[in-house]
Amino acid sequence: MSEEKKEVAAPVMQEKTSKVGSFFGWLFTAIVCGAAGWMACDLWPKAPPTQIAMPQNVVTVSIMAAEERDYNLPESFVAHAEAVQTVDLLPQVDGYIKELKFKEGDIVEAGDILYIIDDERYTAVVNQRKADLAAAEAEAHRAQRYFERMKKADSRGVTELERDNAEAASLSSAAAVMQAKANLVVAEYDLKKTVVRAPISGQIGTTAAHICDYVAPSKGALATIVQIDPIRVSFPLTDRNYIAWRRAKVDGTEVKRRMRLILPDGQEYAEKGTWDFDDNKMSADTATILMRLSFPNKNRLLVPNSFVTLLTDFEKPPKFVSVPQSAIFDTQGGNVAVYVLKDDNTVEARVVKTKEMYKGWVPILEGVKAGEKVVISGTSKLGPGMKVVVVEPTGNEDIDPNFQPRIK
Repeated sequence: MSEEKKEVAAPVMQEKTSKVGSFFGWLFTAIVCGAAGWMACDLWPKAPPTQIAMPQNVVTVSIMAAEERDYNLPESFVAHAEAVQTVDLLPQVDGYIKELKFKEGDIVEAGDILYIIDDERYTAVVNQRKADLAAAEAEAHRAQRYFERMKKADSRGVTELERDNAEAASLSSAAAVMQAKANLVVAEYDLKKTVVRAPISGQIGTTAAHICDYVAPSKGALATIVQIDPIRVSFPLTDRNYIAWRRAKVDGTEVKRRMRLILPDGQEYAEKGTWDFDDNKMSADTATILMRLSFPNKNRLLVPNSFVTLLTDFEKPPKFVSVPQSAIFDTQGGNVAVYVLKDDNTVEARVVKTKEMYKGWVPILEGVKAGEKVVISGTSKLGPGMKVVVVEPTGNEDIDPNFQPRIK
């Protein structure tokens, strides 16, 4: 009996074991499938958030109206400061320096006494020449009186030869007087030149002679005086610019210009220049002509032989229709162009002729009229005829002179 029960129980246990294995197998499969599904959901691209659909070929741009603006781009030249006059003080007589009446580097006026040369020898010469003159005048007076008596004497008591001799003596004595006067003038001139005066107003430099030094005309200059107020500034002008300036002057279309200087320290010189003159020939080597201006120089900021930058522009600048620099782009043909906004919110590419940029704006000579709206941002994405969506331009210093950056 027990053996039969055992035989019956064995199939039952096998059946239960088989059901348990199937359950766990199904559970494992479900877990694996769930995990795989969960991972697949993470890896699968998610749908983008809901957006406003934009039509194709539409670009977001900023625009600005072309406007008339002053154009006063200065021309720049390298200029050279020059003294109008430079005088070397040469002694005109020789002798020892007795006095110095200035300090090196002083500003002197024309006529100021600078040097005094020992004048004793020259004073003695003057006195001698005065004595010679007095003697010559006395002799001339005596000879003239004698000749007058000979002319009045009876012809029977005076020969013709005696009259001729008396006349010759009178004439000779008169010549001696003239000679004595000339000698006195020379002596007085030499005496006068023992006092060396400034021939012009200006700044005197270093002195080559001091008290007790012996000076002479052959020994060279005593000092140099340079006129510094006003001072001359010269610069080379190209032949093309010179012809344009001259033609404007001849035609009566010349516009008055400002002449300003930038000093070596980068600061602008306070005084304005005036036209002095232009040279009378063109340089064959550089094809330029030398132009000269005159500047007041009371503060002596302009030093002769120094170099400065000359800026020339208009006192009343002309106006041009202008657009921001960001509106200009290059074309494949080598031209420059702008995109102009049309009434239907499409853009038109227009080739334009321009002048050089000034303060962030480009003057337009041909192609755009004042008031027309040009694209100033997003031009790289545009093509002719494309639709655009207009947004406010971002403030920047190129298009807004009052622009203040957020972070300074």
